Amino acid sequence: MVRTLLRRGAGAALLAIALPTAMATGAAAFFATAAATAWIPLLCAAGLLVFTATAYVLARPGFALLGLRHRRRAAAVLAAGLAVAAGGLAAVTVLRPGPHPAAAAPPPAVRFWELPTGSRIAYVHAAAAGTPRPAPVVFVHGGPGTPGEGMPEAGTRLAADGFEVYAYDQLGAGRSTRLPDVTGYTVARQVADLDAIRVTLGADQIILIGQSWGGSLTAQYLVAHPQHVARAVFTSPGPIWPGAYPDGGGGDPWARLTTEQRARRDELVGSPRILVQSILQGINPNAAHALVGDDEADALLHTIAVLGKDSAACPGAPPVSVHDNHQGFYVNQLTVDDFAHVPDPRPALRQLRVPALIMRGECDFVPWPETYEYRRTLQQSTLVYLPHTGHDISSGQPEAYVALLRAFLREEPLPLPAYTSAAPPS
Repeated sequence: MVRTLLRRGAGAALLAIALPTAMATGAAAFFATAAATAWIPLLCAAGLLVFTATAYVLARPGFALLGLRHRRRAAAVLAAGLAVAAGGLAAVTVLRPGPHPAAAAPPPAVRFWELPTGSRIAYVHAAAAGTPRPAPVVFVHGGPGTPGEGMPEAGTRLAADGFEVYAYDQLGAGRSTRLPDVTGYTVARQVADLDAIRVTLGADQIILIGQSWGGSLTAQYLVAHPQHVARAVFTSPGPIWPGAYPDGGGGDPWARLTTEQRARRDELVGSPRILVQSILQGINPNAAHALVGDDEADALLHTIAVLGKDSAACPGAPPVSVHDNHQGFYVNQLTVDDFAHVPDPRPALRQLRVPALIMRGECDFVPWPETYEYRRTLQQSTLVYLPHTGHDISSGQPEAYVALLRAFLREEPLPLPAYTSAAPPS
């Protein structure tokens, strides 16, 4: 009697663990297959096959220990039933597409460069008025993947001073090219695109105004093509080199989210579909891209960006305007990963004598040492500290921002004093 009870207990235990074990091995097969291919149907087939086989292998001895006569048939029926249930669950969670918003038609002012790098780059242009200046101005947006909204107001003001002004959407962002192979989103590709833009403009030198990540990209361009930069502006720049900081630098733009906002963000990124995408991204980014395409991923990034749009401003500041839905998810993810592995640019930057202006806002979430690293590294640089503004100085202190740009680019005395201390303002 005791032996019979033990056998039946063991049989019941095998049946009980059949489902979780099959789920674990099926998931392992799904992700292991992703290392060799990005074709989602094959990943699903591999996962389902291993799931079914595992369930059958465990169910058959389980039914035998229970004394069932038609153990093979019962094991096959159970395995098939579990596979159908698991496949159905995956179909309505992991495999069910999210929102796919239709792309808006570009405004009439948007034009496109067809670059020799293979990138189709969207841009807007403000033509110079008055006495022409020798070097055009190029605004380099942040993110990676968060483009500006047309020509900045500062760009229009600079055009009135005689500068040809351009604001462009980087590869993978805004209305510019999305790559079918997302591993092509690298810092080197962005630098190559920027230099191809310079060549397309027919300019020997350009003036770069880099915001946030755009500051990091501007520093990378300076290293690669120092002779082609007349002047550089770093506005709330991201890290000059992430390898200099244990956490990769950049600060936490989400630190000021409310409890409700944080819960909503965690809900968005914690869905089964996005969790699977995240794991696939670490194994084979193109498999993640095949599962969650550009329009869906970009819409997710846009929703998260809108959720935290006011978190980078000073507390109590007016609400920030909402960007159009053109953030680039994969250029953000893959470029950030690539940026973590670029060589240290600081030794080369220390040798340069390119005039540079660095702007820092009082409430910027980027840690102070990361901003000051630009001042420490760039020998011909000036750091200006602006109170009562956050990461987006052009919105928080628009008049001071424009005044600083105009004075610096026209080689006039700055309207605000330089900040010279290595210690952060009290």
